[in-house]
Amino acid sequence: MAVRHEAGQAPRPVSPPARSVPWLAKGFRPFFPLAAAYAVAAIGAWLHAVAARASVAPYFPPPYWHAHEMVHGFSAAVLAGFLLTAASNWTARETLVGARLGALAAAWVAGRAVVAVGHALPAPLVAAVDLAFLPGLLAGVGRPIVGSRSRRNYGLLALLVGLALANGAMHLGALGLLPGGLQRGAAAGVGLVALVVVVVSARVVPMFTRNATGAPVRVTPRADWLAFGGLAALVLADAAGAGPELVGPVAALTALALVLRSWGWGAWASRSVPLLWVLHVGHAFLPLALGLRALAAAGLAPSSAWLHAVGAGAIGTLALGMMTRVGLGHTGRPLVAGRAMTVAFALVIAGAGGRVLAAFAPAAQQATAVVVAGALWSAAFAVYLVACGPALARPRVDGRPG
Repeated sequence: MAVRHEAGQAPRPVSPPARSVPWLAKGFRPFFPLAAAYAVAAIGAWLHAVAARASVAPYFPPPYWHAHEMVHGFSAAVLAGFLLTAASNWTARETLVGARLGALAAAWVAGRAVVAVGHALPAPLVAAVDLAFLPGLLAGVGRPIVGSRSRRNYGLLALLVGLALANGAMHLGALGLLPGGLQRGAAAGVGLVALVVVVVSARVVPMFTRNATGAPVRVTPRADWLAFGGLAALVLADAAGAGPELVGPVAALTALALVLRSWGWGAWASRSVPLLWVLHVGHAFLPLALGLRALAAAGLAPSSAWLHAVGAGAIGTLALGMMTRVGLGHTGRPLVAGRAMTVAFALVIAGAGGRVLAAFAPAAQQATAVVVAGALWSAAFAVYLVACGPALARPRVDGRPG
């Protein structure tokens, strides 16, 4: 996991196919709005279920529906938008554009639709439709990476394979074919998305900070490897159903490695630049989450606290920050977050922090705390849709392709 910072370099112009419409000219254009819209819709449905004590989708038991759709719905769309865009930078080869990109987006939408109405469809059909998306994404990202022999990015392809397997485990669990598949698949899915976050954040956060502020930035490759290795070990432990006696110490050491690796990234220098501090705060949720997991393994914290520190905190905050930055840069606009997006960053952080704290709330107040935190979190993505969505459907302002 060498930390060479090419992921944030200016895009190399790769001409899109003739007659391509703007919203299909690059992977981020359809997938970022889809991810944001789903963050609003899916969390809205979940909060209604929490408040009304109602079921959401009988195909998965309600808590697993929530976990599945945040990983394989929201997070998968963010990953698709980012990786399809970044892979063309890394390899100087196009990924998916035009009709093929539209087909992949349609596969993602179809997956969300069949899971939502799974009670009215044959269960194997639901599984087949939902499972089709990640292999399609893997092919779209993998072709330029393998074709250009960009070996440093092979690990990201392996993580996509793991994510597809985690999704398969959840579906096998729902079909009654794999005992424990729902629980293990859900935990492994969260961990695998977090692993992608660990890899990508090491590439871009220090570089963006140095480039924008001129502050001295220090990277620590050994701590990077320890953080990645520790989190990978936890994913394997979850897949194997390992007990707290193993999980606790590994989680604690991984939290320490995450702190050490980001110590020299210039977080303080980013305090006046919203596009930077949102990334630093998002990364800070990772060691918090692993610390909470170590406490949960010792029986000192609820497991939902660390899960939401990873999901709503690290993944949600970094996703919003990167969606904003990539959208601005790849539509030819200045890398400056306006007031609306600065408010959105504050909302997503407040919502994530509130959801972590809600795990510790008394039972009588917990539902209210969850609803308030979730509303703040989803409101951040609603602001993104209004503030950034229109630009994603228009040509680049500088006239360049993409």
